[in-house]
Amino acid sequence: MLLDIFLTVHFMLLILISLRVLARHDLTSSARLAWLVILFILPYLGVVIYWMFGEVHLGRDFTRKRKEIIDKLSAHSPEVLGDDIALSEAIKPEYQAAFAYSANATGYHTTVGNHAELMADAAETRKRMIADFDAATDHIHVLYYIWLIDGMGIDTAQALIRAARRGVICRAMVDGMGSRKMVGSKIWQEMIEAGVQVSVALPISNLLKVLMFSRIDLRNHRKITVIDGKIGYCGSRNCADPEFRVKPKFAPWVDIMLRVEGPVVAQNQMLFASDWLTENPDTPLDSFPYFIDPQLKQQKSPQPETDEPLPITSPPPLPVTSPPNGFAAQVFSDGPTQRRSTTPQFLGVLIGQAKRTLIISTPYFVPDYSLVSILCATAYRGVQVTMIFPKNNDSIVVAATSHSYYWQLLEAGVNIYEYKPGLLHAKTLTIDGEISLIGSTNLDLRSFDLNYENNIVFSDKTLTAAIVERQYQYIADSEEVTREQVENWPLSYKIWNNIVATMGPVL
Repeated sequence: MLLDIFLTVHFMLLILISLRVLARHDLTSSARLAWLVILFILPYLGVVIYWMFGEVHLGRDFTRKRKEIIDKLSAHSPEVLGDDIALSEAIKPEYQAAFAYSANATGYHTTVGNHAELMADAAETRKRMIADFDAATDHIHVLYYIWLIDGMGIDTAQALIRAARRGVICRAMVDGMGSRKMVGSKIWQEMIEAGVQVSVALPISNLLKVLMFSRIDLRNHRKITVIDGKIGYCGSRNCADPEFRVKPKFAPWVDIMLRVEGPVVAQNQMLFASDWLTENPDTPLDSFPYFIDPQLKQQKSPQPETDEPLPITSPPPLPVTSPPNGFAAQVFSDGPTQRRSTTPQFLGVLIGQAKRTLIISTPYFVPDYSLVSILCATAYRGVQVTMIFPKNNDSIVVAATSHSYYWQLLEAGVNIYEYKPGLLHAKTLTIDGEISLIGSTNLDLRSFDLNYENNIVFSDKTLTAAIVERQYQYIADSEEVTREQVENWPLSYKIWNNIVATMGPVL
């Protein structure tokens, strides 16, 4: 009798969830098929898996509250958002479409008068960031997906403690999953006692509530550092040492970081404020100051004197800083409460504008088919497309999914390199030696659909040249993957890759 009731309930749930999958407008056909396969191949476990991971939502109240916060921030400080005049005057016409799409999706428009330095390595990033913390006079705001209790983690915490004790307003925010050990640590408590304001994004303290009404794998993957509203750090590095103690087998983790000044820092400040206010709604809006030189609105980014293509057989020289009068840039952010497919659509527009070269490095390549298609189309139309992945990935599933696309990319003429010295964690994209994208976004469906991410897209030859130089350093430490190698993979390995890739839409 009980067995009959159980089977009846399960069958009804299976039918209801299947109908839900078929009715959803936010799923691709491949994602619907993948979920139906899981539901019927794993008839009992599949229902549980869909309940926990099938829906991309944080609750209607959360989404509504977040929209209200963003609207209030935008209305309170509209000058932070940039404007379309800067887009038309500071970005070359052939690259304006990506900046325009980004502005439409995020609300952050083009700003001018920005400056950036590419950090040489992890040690320089640590040294410069701590020095900037120690020189802060007004506030320090940090948000990290992963904050480890290691050299970088302790140094950062102690610098915040020193700053708080001398009267600087310090706010530290971490993701509830990625930094769960930090939240319960002694150094976290020491920060609180010193006056550092701390908060947890997407907390998992009430695990049952999260599992019942949301998804535990919807995370805040951002890495934001803002000092006095004037200096920011942007890139792929979490608050952790390259040795990355939680996964030392794959160390060192190789990241890329920029030290940024200018009005784009104010956009990162507003992005931080939106995350902070989501968890701390009583914080006054005026406690997030923005420092923007009004003269920058009249300042134009320099246009190149020539449109001759940069050499693609060797990297350009590494500059120290950007031009004195700065360059154009804007924040590109995304998250599960924004409109669906924002990131792959933005990347599609951006990649589609490449004329000569496209170089991408990413640790996690689990794309939707539209991204694979546009990468191949870009190579087929004569653009030199180069992709750099880690040779040894910390995720077996991601590695298999990535490898399943190698043949298609290589057949289109894409150059593929696998970085050998460690896990290449740097997320970089450069186009034609003109445009660069740096930040936290991976080329995977987690970054596209499930994670809150932050990036900055720049239009500047000098800065892009520096990033291209770094990309060539990655290539120098990599081995090229050829069509012959992929052809000679064992049949069992090819089948494994394709099986895992079939589940890609729900990974």
